[in-house]
Amino acid sequence: MAKELTPAQIAERSIIKKYRRELWKPFIAAVKRYELISPGDKIAVCISGGKDSMLMAKLLQELQRHTEHPFELVFLVMDPGYNPENRQKIVDNAALLGIPITIFDSDIFDVANNVEQNPCYLCARMRRGFLYAKAQELGCNKIALGHHMSDVIETTVMGMFYGAQIQAMPPKLRSKNFPGMELIRPMYCIHEDHVIAWCRYNNLEFIRCACRFTEQCAENDNRDGKSKRQEIKELIRELKKVNPTIEKSIFAAIHDVQLDTMVGYKTRGREYTFTEMYERKNEV
Repeated sequence: MAKELTPAQIAERSIIKKYRRELWKPFIAAVKRYELISPGDKIAVCISGGKDSMLMAKLLQELQRHTEHPFELVFLVMDPGYNPENRQKIVDNAALLGIPITIFDSDIFDVANNVEQNPCYLCARMRRGFLYAKAQELGCNKIALGHHMSDVIETTVMGMFYGAQIQAMPPKLRSKNFPGMELIRPMYCIHEDHVIAWCRYNNLEFIRCACRFTEQCAENDNRDGKSKRQEIKELIRELKKVNPTIEKSIFAAIHDVQLDTMVGYKTRGREYTFTEMYERKNEV
């Protein structure tokens, strides 16, 4: 008689088999293409409790089991002030999926929600700092975040439409404030639709919006007061009806920037203007 599989084993098998093309292959492609993981790395897998970070944890667990180049994983959950129900949901899902999480507390929600301007920006910056600090304390040299291809595309379009700049989301970057630490995004080549499909297939439910400042956002996704990201998400969805490959085009574009056609750009803190670049071309 065949042994009945646990929910964790079923979820793991679905990554490798049913969703191999949609999840496993693009995950491995990103790890290799952008050289995200090296032998001997100790990576803090940052889990917010949402679908993306939980899937990322499972992907990294699978890679750790099958790789010929050993690395360590620490599954880190920072509680910025979740309500008890959301915190318990994270604990329960981690146990269900066989993810051995380490939880630590902070007061980020209390601080961020008491400022009048840009509470979300402040919250994001503080979260990143707390995660870097805790990861470094635990001996990690990298933190992994669950941003996926859809996040990359939406961030690029948002920057153009609302930030007046062409700026993407890199697959990895070095920390300026924590020497020796890097941030990696192993789900860089995975589309959000496939993350959602994996969750539904495995009957998994994760927290969606745990911030006290926007605790009703899950119910208000399709009502007035949508976030800029939600607006861009819906815009791209409409554009796909006319051009089904538009997301692939945007994603490919950030890998093939033609600097000679730009009228200005910034790199390493320095701004280069069109006239400066034009004169330099004439000197060659």
